[in-house]
Amino acid sequence: MEPRGQEIETRGQDVAARPAETGEGLVRGIAALASASELDARARDPAAAPPLYELIELMFFAYRDFVGDADRLLAGDRFGRAHHRVLYFVARRPGLTIAELLEILRITKQSLNRVLNDLVDRAYVVARSAAPDRRRRLLFSTARGDALIAAIAAAQSARFERVFATLGETARPGAMAFLAAMIDRSDPPLDIVAPLSRPHVERTGEPDGPR
Repeated sequence: MEPRGQEIETRGQDVAARPAETGEGLVRGIAALASASELDARARDPAAAPPLYELIELMFFAYRDFVGDADRLLAGDRFGRAHHRVLYFVARRPGLTIAELLEILRITKQSLNRVLNDLVDRAYVVARSAAPDRRRRLLFSTARGDALIAAIAAAQSARFERVFATLGETARPGAMAFLAAMIDRSDPPLDIVAPLSRPHVERTGEPDGPR
């Protein structure tokens, strides 16, 4: 599927032409792309270009193998992909709130609680009360959780590095620009390039537990 209209199409090409751009420039490029509603409208247009089946299938197989690297390591801890998604963002953003995590993952609180409770019970994540509002819970990964995320990240990064070594020095910035452009404009790119900056909190003692 392509953005609607020549102006939007040109903007999208301009983003792709600046693959090394990151930070504010990359965010501005993302904001110039078509919104999800515009893409949905084009999908319903019988006069639209035919589906890009080749790209759809490449995306499917690339994602299958990419997450397969994580699946093999998660299986050793009897975790699934939902556990990985929660643990990843908690580890990358120490002090994340449950509300922030729900916004990132776009899942129900009921679904999150099931996975989060499992991670807390098995000492991969701790939840602490925030000061001064102790009703708020801040989430932190433990050393055990950090180790699992690091192992998965190493395996997935190795896949990226093999591809970049084959395609050349422009492959990495080009891939970042492409993937960033795939994100809906309605989704605020809070920290696509770098994780949120939060003070480190010592993760010792008994957890308060999710809420």
